[in-house]
Amino acid sequence: MNKHAKKISTLLLTLSLCLLTAAGCSKAASPSGTSSAANSSKPVLLVVSFGTSYNDNRDLSIGGIEKALQTAYPDYEVRRAFTSQIIIDKLKERDKIEIDNVKQAMDRLVADGVKKVVIQPTHVMSGFEYDDVIAEVNTYQDKFDSFKLGKSLLSTDDDYKELVSVLTAETKAYDVDGTAVVFMGHGTEHQANATYGKVQQFLTDAGQDNYFVGTVEAEPALEDVIALVKASGAKKVVLEPLMIVAGDHANNDMAGDEEGSWKTEFEKAGFEVECVIKGLGQFTGIQNLIVKHAGETIAQ
Repeated sequence: MNKHAKKISTLLLTLSLCLLTAAGCSKAASPSGTSSAANSSKPVLLVVSFGTSYNDNRDLSIGGIEKALQTAYPDYEVRRAFTSQIIIDKLKERDKIEIDNVKQAMDRLVADGVKKVVIQPTHVMSGFEYDDVIAEVNTYQDKFDSFKLGKSLLSTDDDYKELVSVLTAETKAYDVDGTAVVFMGHGTEHQANATYGKVQQFLTDAGQDNYFVGTVEAEPALEDVIALVKASGAKKVVLEPLMIVAGDHANNDMAGDEEGSWKTEFEKAGFEVECVIKGLGQFTGIQNLIVKHAGETIAQ
């Protein structure tokens, strides 16, 4: 073989080895970035949240819940899914962050060969969003050897009692004469909207007469809450979101300076107003309650 032929032969051999190596790497990686073999051998805890485009609070609230779950259940791989496609699309376009919606997350579990899955929603109540999650994931039941669904944050009377305990502990510094602590929930046309009235009742039963609950999009409405706060004789109002994340509603509908926000409406009514931008998911007590729910589901 002459020198020219040897060079061609060596080049072809090198090229073949490179192609084989690349093909091997490609087959080894799954869409989630870990090997399918590794994924299939470990059960998955899929944490499903509405989502938020507020990156800092997402890390503190949803991220805090996920970290608590991972710490509590190290034998599980914790994965994330959002239900809001608008938020998913915004994060992808604005920040190049890719988050699965529920269908994509379930399809990924199947593609990765996962055999055991626990789906844990972070929704406050079993409203339309929660119902949609359950309906969507239920179509995948026969794809897994073990398929379990967790409940929403407020599902039993004990959950309400624990929520009230967490809220009063987290707002203890504001629980003084002349100050009303007002929580802003989202509100829904779903019958689960009764959740807000029940939270109010549990607060009242706990002796927290200066604590009030209202909603952005349902009942009790803002004007109802303002009337109750006036009747209480309070001079100052502390506003906090009754939502897992402190996202758009908390920053704009609650604490915004624009006309019609809860902050400006309470100020117009003559109150001194302080806004606390913290989602429920930031509170250790709420994280622990969701961890407890996941544990109960795992033990089923």
